[in-house]
Amino acid sequence: MSYLVLARKWRPRSFDTIVGQDHVVRALTHALSTGRLHHAWLFTGTRGVGKTTLARILAKSLNCISGITSSPCGECAACTEIDAGRFVDYIELDAASNRGVDEMTQLLEQAVYSPASGRFKVYMIDEVHMLSGHAFNAMLKTLEEPPAHVKFILATTDPQKIPVTVLSRCLQFNLKQMTADGIIGYLSKVLDAEHIPYEIEALRLLARAASGSMRDALSLTDQAIAFSADSITLSAMQNMLGTIDHGYLITLLKGISSGQANVITEIADQLATMGLSYSSALADTAVLLSRIALEQKVPGSTATSDPQHDSILELSKTLHPDVVQLCYSVAVHSRSEMSIAPDEYAGFIMACFRMLSLIPIQNTEKAQKKTLLSNNSEVDTKVDITKTQPQTFDRPIINLQSITSESWPALVQKLPLTGAAGEVARQSEWISVNGNIIRLRMPVQTLGKTTATNKLSQVLSEYIGSRISVELEYAATGNDTVHAIQEAHKAKLQQQAEDKALNDPLVNQLLTDFQGQIVKGSVKPL
Repeated sequence: MSYLVLARKWRPRSFDTIVGQDHVVRALTHALSTGRLHHAWLFTGTRGVGKTTLARILAKSLNCISGITSSPCGECAACTEIDAGRFVDYIELDAASNRGVDEMTQLLEQAVYSPASGRFKVYMIDEVHMLSGHAFNAMLKTLEEPPAHVKFILATTDPQKIPVTVLSRCLQFNLKQMTADGIIGYLSKVLDAEHIPYEIEALRLLARAASGSMRDALSLTDQAIAFSADSITLSAMQNMLGTIDHGYLITLLKGISSGQANVITEIADQLATMGLSYSSALADTAVLLSRIALEQKVPGSTATSDPQHDSILELSKTLHPDVVQLCYSVAVHSRSEMSIAPDEYAGFIMACFRMLSLIPIQNTEKAQKKTLLSNNSEVDTKVDITKTQPQTFDRPIINLQSITSESWPALVQKLPLTGAAGEVARQSEWISVNGNIIRLRMPVQTLGKTTATNKLSQVLSEYIGSRISVELEYAATGNDTVHAIQEAHKAKLQQQAEDKALNDPLVNQLLTDFQGQIVKGSVKPL
């Protein structure tokens, strides 16, 4: 007997076995039960969420020998032949390969004839958005007023490409992507019935890899059975999918939170040895950070059965919520920078170092001091680590409270700022600092205030070494802004140039001989 793949063997045969599409099932079963049947349905959704499956169940419901019903018997000729794909009055058409006006015209010409054996002729057009414009125009009239014995079921993964004239003639149902828990539950049921042992965490990896598609999940499960010799384990799935044990990422984040740069390189080297993707590592790090943020905002949200439960709780207390948000942003955006990095290793290392720079400097100093003590037990505990160990970043260590209105302009000129954020920094005047909040004064309201202040906050955080927030108020400013200082310097140079010109003997001789005068603004300082 030939093997039947799981995706076909376990395709739902009735509405009550459909997983994750309760809103569509409810609407269709109610319509069938009350006899309020539309002549055209449109199912939209990503691959593998049940569009074709629903179409076949709906066709059985319309043609079952027991009558129009939401619970087809599954045993009559119509039900079994539709399941087998050989029912003469159920026609599945792939619009990707039959997209022309000639194919559509031929189909519509056949539609006028009565069903051969069923109650209705049901036309299921898959990937309907692939039809040409002329083909859509050819079917419009029939789609709006089909013969009483004809029903249309359209399916697409891209409804935006369907003309509105077609959309307005159909009942549209948007099928959802499957949730990870829904996929895990269904795979558990399938594997129990197939008598194949499995680990729940292994199924969690398969569900994540399926990206919301139940068909993909079942196909991956087939692959997993073959790969792991009929026993689906976590380690086998990590090898098959090339995914990373979250234990490595937990160690990575703990190293970053304690300011240990050596942990970053160790993890990077281990990932290289295992041949795993650094881009995937950053993606999984972002997922882990999102779970930490969720635990911080909603305590107790991490299930106690989760293998990372204790570590997530520990990191949610160790990492400041603002640092978690910034690190998440770094992880997400660094993935898009992988393509322009010298290589993935460098891209990953620099992304992690960028996260490290967001950790308060006190943590980094403690980690450095701890490393020194562990390397040499006789080291004096009063040793100056800034002299003994080189700085990780090319920037001075600033205690935040030491910044004043006098030192602010000098600091601004060292910051790598451009655009609106640069103008905010140049035009701003120092007011005060309270905790980690810096208050600045601006002379006028600026466009893009939120974006500019967020950028300024981010650059200051990276430069100073702790999380900084900037708040602006709008009022007249004095002479302590970078802009005012630069303008004063330019005015001083201009005055010096003009004075030098007026006192120059040659210039004075020319003015006397030719009764001339110096044109205002013509003197420029070199």
